Amino acid sequence: MRLWVLLSLLLLHETLQNVTGQPAKSKRPKEPGENKIKPANKKMKPKLPKLKERESSDSSTKSQSIMIQVMDKGRFQKPAATLSLPAGQSIELRCKGNKIGWSYPSYLDTFKDSRLSIKQLDRYGQLILANSTAADTGEYSCWLLLCNDYSCKKDESKTGSTYIFFTDKGELFVPTSSYFEIVYLNPDKPAVIPCRVTIPSAKVTLHREFPAEEIKTDGTNIIYDVKKGFVYPHPTSDHKGVVYCRAESRGSPQISIKYQLLYVEVPSGPPSTTIVASSNKAEGGDDVNVLCIVLGEPDVEVEFNWKYPGEEYERPVIIQDSWRLINRGIGHTTRISKSVIAIEDFETIDAGNYICTAQNLRGQTTVATRVELT
Repeated sequence: MRLWVLLSLLLLHETLQNVTGQPAKSKRPKEPGENKIKPANKKMKPKLPKLKERESSDSSTKSQSIMIQVMDKGRFQKPAATLSLPAGQSIELRCKGNKIGWSYPSYLDTFKDSRLSIKQLDRYGQLILANSTAADTGEYSCWLLLCNDYSCKKDESKTGSTYIFFTDKGELFVPTSSYFEIVYLNPDKPAVIPCRVTIPSAKVTLHREFPAEEIKTDGTNIIYDVKKGFVYPHPTSDHKGVVYCRAESRGSPQISIKYQLLYVEVPSGPPSTTIVASSNKAEGGDDVNVLCIVLGEPDVEVEFNWKYPGEEYERPVIIQDSWRLINRGIGHTTRISKSVIAIEDFETIDAGNYICTAQNLRGQTTVATRVELT
């Protein structure tokens, strides 16, 4: 065997000499500090897996879900975007963080429902809803609050939410506290007919009361959203009237409450304000009224603020605010808001400029008129 190995080595040595023309060189050991590997301009390929991991970690920091659902027997799971639970079942949600803000259906706040419990513990916030009903159907969300000594703000990167259907065959539509609602059709923003259902698989259709007919949902002019109801992306005056919804799910159909659709004539924006005095020239002892009027959207509130000549002298005046809806024909509805400042026994200090500032969520408008003493 040894002889065979020696013969093989001799043959290999001869072969190397024939190929190179030189005897095979043996490796010599490196000298200290010697490096036979020459630097080259060879570009190294990036390691894709590490880059992918970095990208995924970056995207996770942009939006991180902090909500978990507490299951039975001490189990936890991340809730899906939508959940379907039978009415009567209790639910517990937790959100990680030492200061958590919560949002849930306003119905629970309106009646200060004792079935709802919200607590803040050391490491998480806790929401428990006991003995759920169909009316509790809606969005449940939480977010981490970043606080300093003066205020708190929402951390947009750490939030959580789930929409929960509390299913009830006897209540296909989410119950409301009224039997009739007004929906304003504003040409500048979508309008929603909020006939939401408790069973997501229910077949829902929209109907006009007069003339009696079904309003077809085409996915463009009218869209059905199971979490919102029927949506008009671009309302027009043709959509006005009284409508209702019809739902069916493995049984007899159910009818929703009725909705009065009113078209808004006034475009959205800062208040459209005018001011007028009962008289711009008053004699001593007269009673003078100055009226500030705003025409606006039916569902947009207006706040008034007055500046008047006798203010620096603490002159007593009477200020009264009021509003009402007016129908301006063919289904167009406008909100008229008024503020009146009344000055009794007009005197020298009352003469001058009366300035009214009207403000809504979209801005403010200031108008003025002058009343002189004759």
